[in-house]
Amino acid sequence: MSVDLGAERTLAAEREGEKIAVEIKSFLNASTINDLKQAIGQFSLYSSYLRLLKPEHKLWLAISETAFDEIFSIDGIEIALEQNKMPLIIVRTETEEIVKWKS
Repeated sequence: MSVDLGAERTLAAEREGEKIAVEIKSFLNASTINDLKQAIGQFSLYSSYLRLLKPEHKLWLAISETAFDEIFSIDGIEIALEQNKMPLIIVRTETEEIVKWKS
């Protein structure tokens, strides 16, 4: 099993003294639902794997502001995020600025 488990990009960082791992997803494929299913599955698998290898790190999913507005605002998606304990980093891609941390 590779470290990134198929993530588009994964990086380690610190946020206010907390060690985090960030999985970056673009959601650019034709099927939003397939992208979402893949992201949830990869996040769940990677999160479990990370707990074994680096339990001091917390996994975050980084997505664009556009993806958040278009996909993650759909009714019912919030429940999937909560059930899978998926904290989000919402990024304005034009400026590469973090606009929101949603845990």
